[in-house]
Amino acid sequence: MLERMADTGIGISEFDALPEPAAVAQLLTCCAAPDWARAVAAKRPYGTAEALFEAADAALAGVDEAQIELAMAGHPRIGERPDNANSAREQAGMASAGDAVRAAIADGNREYEAKFGHVYLVCATGLTPERLLAILTERLGNTAADERRIVRTELAKINRIRLGRMIGADA
Repeated sequence: MLERMADTGIGISEFDALPEPAAVAQLLTCCAAPDWARAVAAKRPYGTAEALFEAADAALAGVDEAQIELAMAGHPRIGERPDNANSAREQAGMASAGDAVRAAIADGNREYEAKFGHVYLVCATGLTPERLLAILTERLGNTAADERRIVRTELAKINRIRLGRMIGADA
């Protein structure tokens, strides 16, 4: 039932009215950080999509790095076969990637993970394979501290898109 609701948009009123465990479970389909999901669920009711988005951003800003690691673990590598509907939608642009770009992204993913110790996380919605590769290449030059800030920003963008889909609103 919850997966179906994530795909069709349950509306903000319906989300606000869910029992707390169901709301947390629904939020975990958007972001795999349990502390984030509990914090967002606890602040209901929201009444508007924008209030939900703002609370989600604030909750993400307040979670520790261990929770960010859990959130990132819920995202497949760019260019690999996504294991959930959200990631498949978000990486839809990769379907048009040629072999050379796919290979360069795979190499870049390995280099990124060796350097930073976590998956390359980017809000891929609407981006071409070439743009995803360019962003990856650029980010390889960042410091670890810069990447941690960027990851939180990208995760917030992804969360807003997924929350918007969950409630049937634009992020």
